[in-house]
Amino acid sequence: MTEVLEQFLNELLASSALEMFAVGLALAYLILAVRENIWCWAAAATSTMIYLYLFFDVTLYAESALQVYYLAMAGYGYYQWRHGPRQAFKPIRKWSLKHHSAALLAIFITTGLVGGLLTETDSQAPFLDAFTTCGSLIATYMVTQKILENWGYWFVIDSASIVLYLDRGLYFTALLFMVYLVIIIFGYLRWSRALADQR
Repeated sequence: MTEVLEQFLNELLASSALEMFAVGLALAYLILAVRENIWCWAAAATSTMIYLYLFFDVTLYAESALQVYYLAMAGYGYYQWRHGPRQAFKPIRKWSLKHHSAALLAIFITTGLVGGLLTETDSQAPFLDAFTTCGSLIATYMVTQKILENWGYWFVIDSASIVLYLDRGLYFTALLFMVYLVIIIFGYLRWSRALADQR
């Protein structure tokens, strides 16, 4: 047990400064998103550009492609939060069961398709890489629309991401996602209160 812990700490310390910088920006993104601060999207865009490189470098190809989407969604999210319909800042809302059913079906189908494609590459975890990517596509869109339940989606996706990042040696990123799990709970509670106050 001690040898495993020692090896983990050595590998953690060997992680790149670039990864640590991306982690800091990603953490800033989530904290700012919880606070409904529009600058979350700038932190997201910068972190995303760094992770595009890092994920490709460790053969997480779907996660790399996801970063391109995140970059576009950072611009879209900023616009939506700034210029939402009927008011200066977009209100928080909930999705119906119909919306959630469609979202979950889309995640299931796209995970199978993308995972199947990734089996034709040197990807080490094709279906897990596909799941975290496809789920993140939906959950990110939910954040741009300020859908309360996005936090539940992220809890499941981020839990799976921790396993994926540990497997690929991205220890600081895995640690970041462990912190995310805690922040997600606070995000859900804060947005729930804000939704109640809107009514």
